[in-house]
Amino acid sequence: MSEKELENTVEQVEATPTAAPAVQKTTTPGDFDWDGTGKKFGGYSKDERKRMEEMYSGTLNQIQSNEIVKATVAGMTDRDVVLNIGFKSDGLVPLSEFRDIPGLKVGDEVEVLIVNQEDKDGQLVLSRKAARIMNAWEMIVKSNEEDLIIEGRVKARTKGGLVVDVSGIETFLPGSQIDVKPVRDYDQYVGKTMEFKVVKINPTLRNAVVSHKVLIEDDLEAQKVEIMSKMEKGQVLEGTVKNMTDFGVFVDLGGVDGLLHITDISWGRINHPSEVLQLDQKIQVVVIDFDDEKKRISLGMKQLTSHPWEALTEEITAGTVVKGRVVTVADYGAFLEIANGVEGLIHVSEMSWSQHLRNPQDFMKQGDEVEAVVLSIDREERKMSLGIKQLSADPWTNITEKFPVNSKHKGIVRNLTNFGLFVELGEGVDGLVHVSDLSWTKKINHPAEFIKRDEEIDVIVLDIDLENRRLSLGHKQLEENPWDTFETIFLEGSVHKGTITSMEDKGAVVQLPYGVEGFAPKKQLQKEDGKSLMADMEADFRVIEFSKENRRIVVSHSRMWQEAKEGEKAAEQAEVANFKKSKKAKTDEERDTLGDLDALAGLKEQMLQTEKKAQAEAIKKMDAKAKKPSAKKAKSEDDEDEEA
Repeated sequence: MSEKELENTVEQVEATPTAAPAVQKTTTPGDFDWDGTGKKFGGYSKDERKRMEEMYSGTLNQIQSNEIVKATVAGMTDRDVVLNIGFKSDGLVPLSEFRDIPGLKVGDEVEVLIVNQEDKDGQLVLSRKAARIMNAWEMIVKSNEEDLIIEGRVKARTKGGLVVDVSGIETFLPGSQIDVKPVRDYDQYVGKTMEFKVVKINPTLRNAVVSHKVLIEDDLEAQKVEIMSKMEKGQVLEGTVKNMTDFGVFVDLGGVDGLLHITDISWGRINHPSEVLQLDQKIQVVVIDFDDEKKRISLGMKQLTSHPWEALTEEITAGTVVKGRVVTVADYGAFLEIANGVEGLIHVSEMSWSQHLRNPQDFMKQGDEVEAVVLSIDREERKMSLGIKQLSADPWTNITEKFPVNSKHKGIVRNLTNFGLFVELGEGVDGLVHVSDLSWTKKINHPAEFIKRDEEIDVIVLDIDLENRRLSLGHKQLEENPWDTFETIFLEGSVHKGTITSMEDKGAVVQLPYGVEGFAPKKQLQKEDGKSLMADMEADFRVIEFSKENRRIVVSHSRMWQEAKEGEKAAEQAEVANFKKSKKAKTDEERDTLGDLDALAGLKEQMLQTEKKAQAEAIKKMDAKAKKPSAKKAKSEDDEDEEA
């Protein structure tokens, strides 16, 4: 039996007239007929009773929780809607859940979710919102699986996109998926009902990402194929500026995009496309090149007009003074635009008469309006060289009069190098002070040890090279050469107090009196105790070499104590020598004495020999006298003996 038949049966039963109440007879409890109440239906047979019970039970539906069922609006209040789902009791649903049905009335059918068959108060709990969400999620899942189109209403703007309500479920529409062209105003879509495709779902969190762009792309794909099939190089098309970047703009050609590079926008130099074009602006472009497979199209706009060099007046020749705007400043120079698309290069060497090159930004900056002289022009190559220093007189024309040799001047240090420093004496006049011409007394390894950039310095002109436009300057020459005086002070062998100022690989630099520096070799730094002198130590030094021409003084500390030791040794040696000398003298004296004795002994021997000889002769004479017989003879012999 259908639900409608059940309702009719119930109505018939309720409409059946009942008999007038009869006077009940008082009976005892034991006589009471429990099966009959005196009413008509009390006399139903068992079959009729069973049939009636089945009819009654058929009016109630079998329901389960979390099930979506159809319900009929049975009544409405200011706050709730009474819904009948054919259960033993009706359910109440807040009226706020029916805001999307402004004309809701009694008798309308709606879908609801059974939240609970019976709460603590015995009330049936229903929810239309939950039913809508469940149905909507099933629809979203089906749309994602079968690539179906769904409809939703944009509720609000959020970070990176829009929030779309799809039948009660909030989905996310990224900004990149709104349209094929970049969207700059998201608020224009709020409140609109649009069609979408589901591109991503998360079943666990029950959220989804939708796209409106894919619907447009499907329509544009066919248009792209048609446009690309008809495209030719040199074809002029109309398009709309779709997007801007630093390197160019993308132009919508009616379903397909082309790139208009920044260098192809204008013959003149521009820093950004926004200087010439605007978003959504309609422009005429020419097809420069295209790739059918990759769907890439290169466009040009300046090619629709003639090159500005072709319209350049013939009056502009070498020597002409022109005026223009600085469009670019580079390390090597600046480009001056004298007409739209006509530029000339001002090299940094043509910005100042100075031979010392500086940064072009010291002379000009981008956007400046300046005058320049045309140095050369090549119309075929479309090149032009310009100069601005030619607008003023060359300072080297009378350089010998303004800066004669031996003249003294003040200058500004403009640059420091390893070999010296460049000094600017005037506009366009620079000179070099060699590092060796900075000080008479100090050894300077780098000019930065002596002076800083942009400081003033006094100089004297040493030499002028007109051909190469060079000035040789000096600073130490402002004072007399002190080495003429040092020659008389730091004599070789002289001793002076000194302080070690720095240590080097081969020795140490020693600060001597009168501001002069000396050099002590490493082996000459040794002290008497075997250790070496170190930086900042003070000691006595002996000059072992002096060179006026090379301005060099070599000193030694070791010589101080070494010579002292050598003196002591020499004294000892002298004492030993004196001792030996005295000892030798004594020996010689003794030897002389012995010689004298030997001489005496010889003399004595000689005397003895003489005496013996005399005796022998005497004896001989005596013998000869003894042989004469006369007395006279004897007398003469006696006389001879006496004489002997």
